[in-house]
Amino acid sequence: MGKYENDVIRLLELIGGRDNIQAVSHCMTRMRFVLVDPKKADEKGIEELPSVKGTFTQAGQYQIIIGNDVAVFYREFTSYAGIEGVSKDAVKAAAKTNQNIVQKIMGTLGEIFAPLIPALICGGLVLGFRNVIGEINFFNDGTQSLADISQFWAGTYSFLWLIGEAVFHLLPVGIVWSITKKMGTTQILGIILGLTLVSSQLLNGFSVSSTPADEIPVWDFGFIQVEMIGYQGQVIAAMLAGFVLVYLERFFKKICPEVISMIVVPFCSLVPAVIIAHTVVGPIGWTIGNAIGDIVYAGLTSDIRFLFAAVFGLLYAPLVMTGLHHMTNAIDSQLLNTPAHSTILWPMIALSNIAQGSSVLAMSVLQKRNERAQQVNVPACISCYLGVTEPALFGVNLKYGFPLVCGMIGSCCAAMISVGCGVEALSIGVGGLPGILSVKPEYWLVFLLAMAVAVAVPFVLTFIVGRIRLSREDRFGKEADSVKELKSVLDGKVIPIDQVQDEVFSQKIMGDGIAIEPSNTTVTAPADCDVTVVMADTGHACGLTLANGVELLIHVGVDTVDMGGDGFHLLVKEGDHVKAGQKLIEFDPEKIRAAGHPCTTMLVVTSEGSTAGLTMYSGMDAKAGETTVISWS
Repeated sequence: MGKYENDVIRLLELIGGRDNIQAVSHCMTRMRFVLVDPKKADEKGIEELPSVKGTFTQAGQYQIIIGNDVAVFYREFTSYAGIEGVSKDAVKAAAKTNQNIVQKIMGTLGEIFAPLIPALICGGLVLGFRNVIGEINFFNDGTQSLADISQFWAGTYSFLWLIGEAVFHLLPVGIVWSITKKMGTTQILGIILGLTLVSSQLLNGFSVSSTPADEIPVWDFGFIQVEMIGYQGQVIAAMLAGFVLVYLERFFKKICPEVISMIVVPFCSLVPAVIIAHTVVGPIGWTIGNAIGDIVYAGLTSDIRFLFAAVFGLLYAPLVMTGLHHMTNAIDSQLLNTPAHSTILWPMIALSNIAQGSSVLAMSVLQKRNERAQQVNVPACISCYLGVTEPALFGVNLKYGFPLVCGMIGSCCAAMISVGCGVEALSIGVGGLPGILSVKPEYWLVFLLAMAVAVAVPFVLTFIVGRIRLSREDRFGKEADSVKELKSVLDGKVIPIDQVQDEVFSQKIMGDGIAIEPSNTTVTAPADCDVTVVMADTGHACGLTLANGVELLIHVGVDTVDMGGDGFHLLVKEGDHVKAGQKLIEFDPEKIRAAGHPCTTMLVVTSEGSTAGLTMYSGMDAKAGETTVISWS
């Protein structure tokens, strides 16, 4: 019998049966399905399975979050269903049948940039650290940096540019390589083509704007001259060149006999591709890339930059969900190729990451007693704050809706602060909280303010709306409904609370409940619960919280706070978890009466909104821990 046998059997049924599965694979935490008819999947039923932590659809794939044990679940599922699992690439290929043309283009763009992200993150961190040691004047009254006063750090500052240059200046090599990898052609040819775009024989692309036209070197073929310009940092030109190489290789493979293809195909593909890259698509890509960069930069620095920032900050998270955000990688890289060598766009992306993570943080606080939800919330929040938003967006915020909107509002506010103050980044790839390392040091204080807004606004909004919108089951899990009744906390006669000789209790100002005229001297817990409040100085009362979040108050005697603790012995402390029937307070009824106070003890439900379906039982003699005095229908 398999570990997940029951869930596996049920999942196959809920997902529409074996015939509805076109392909299935898994990653680190999720099962990835391509379904023949996605509408046949019973999403609500699937999410109710004990081993399932959530579901979402992305890029034509129906993904089911299982967690770290997904490999075991996957083996049991494919074995029971009698289907062959396939690679993630095969699932992606199958998923494209469910995508429109825009989704396919964005998916391809995403797959091209995905292998480059680790390098971009690493390069961004390196340049961020380089900023700290070489660009911030911490010393000698703000006139010198760490690199200025230390030879070691000066050498480190210089050395780190080796990595920064390799990542960002030589980015076209990675882009062309990634295109050939994605399209299934010869990757080494892609690398070589990329190297010809950034060769040291060429005028560095970042120097073109500052070089007089008559000083730009050329290849002189007699009848034509071709400028020897490098494409360092150019994205569009590199992508166009890469696709030229891919389609040339595919063409020559198709028409060339197999026996000579090893010789003919590489030569006939690479040489024309290099020529076309430097004479046709390179200049075209340069022009398009610069135009895009100029338009975005103009928008971000114009009189309407606040509006531009507001719209971008608001819509970036939805762009991530559609895959359209991959275009911003190309735009950001292009902005870094402008004379300013900086981008105003990337700081807003980092702030959007933070804002969505803050919404998840609020959800985590709201659902702190929902263990099932926390298994998704906590890792999603961490990854979001580190710049990876998909788990948060699909696993939490989109699922409930309002956290996504609250995050978008916070991102919008933070983006307006960032752009309004002209915050610029020197690199891309480092998102979330570490994104500040990419920001120019002179903008750190402003960016910290924007980060604070990106944390506070979504958190507060999500928390407030969540308190209203989330059901008890959403907040506390299915176990929220397991507490159906409360047992008596004392032996004695149960009376209606409106008969208590204290208007605060009799008028139900504290909440509804019951009262007991005790015949014993030990108060016990009415159910399994946490001790959340204790009157340590007086020992006459304590606050309890049930697993479903319902809050209770036990108050021994009327006005017994005046006794200053004399006659009371508190047996628990704040933070204790107690079982039903466990002792909480011991008291001396003689001392209470001698002080002129009734011994009447109140059990009150103090949580707002927790009295729906509440039934109070009174008029009988109760036994502590045995007699039901309050229940929920």
